[in-house]
Amino acid sequence: MSETTATIRSWTDIANPTRFIALAGRLIPWLGGASALLLIVGLYLGFTAPEDYQQGITVRIMYIHVPFAWLAMMCYSLMALSAIGTLVWRHPLADVSLKSAAPIGAAFTMLALATGSIWGKPMWGTWWVWDARLTSVFVLFLMYLGIIALTRALDDPSRSARAAAIVTLVGFVNIPIIKFSVDWWNTLHQPASVLRLDGPTIHPSMLWPLLVCALGFTLLFFTLHLMAMRSEIWRRRVAAMRRLAARSADRQEGVTA
Repeated sequence: MSETTATIRSWTDIANPTRFIALAGRLIPWLGGASALLLIVGLYLGFTAPEDYQQGITVRIMYIHVPFAWLAMMCYSLMALSAIGTLVWRHPLADVSLKSAAPIGAAFTMLALATGSIWGKPMWGTWWVWDARLTSVFVLFLMYLGIIALTRALDDPSRSARAAAIVTLVGFVNIPIIKFSVDWWNTLHQPASVLRLDGPTIHPSMLWPLLVCALGFTLLFFTLHLMAMRSEIWRRRVAAMRRLAARSADRQEGVTA
């Protein structure tokens, strides 16, 4: 019973915006420092790793393209969990998490599309093809933009939160399509080479730098996400104070009249 009580209390503490801001303030420097260190090490190992026997030096785009693509999907998955927190548990910070993650996810998705095009040009002979993987990732980018626009279009915070949560959960169906598109359809994009049931097919000299870079970019994402959530909480507090000040001014004018 005591462990359950402690768990509930810890979740209650995190749900408190003031305590969350304090926690984020302690975590951000450590996460940012660890992210910078891992990225320096990972990119150094990646750009000093041997070239691929088929792709040559262009394979080194993999060390930034693959983490961008992973984070594009991971960020949306986090948004889907936040959407459930909004609709089911009504967690006070769930909508803050969703709204703060959307622009970051859009940026990572755009970078994944851009680096994929740069990588695809020498390999496929074209910057873009409308195959299943590329098209589904492009749809993900449009979903991010749509959610960002939706959260800014509605003035009522509760309506905005519910609408964004519902749209996010509906759009989550695209995540497994992205993941398994190279298995379900015949595409130019290469099949999965890291997350496989029979193990990675990449040589360890390339696999380890890739994993280090992926971890570094993941910590960068969480650093940016905590910073964005903290800024969003402050923005909402300022907006609430302005509304209170406006109501107080209206009441004083009514009394004067």
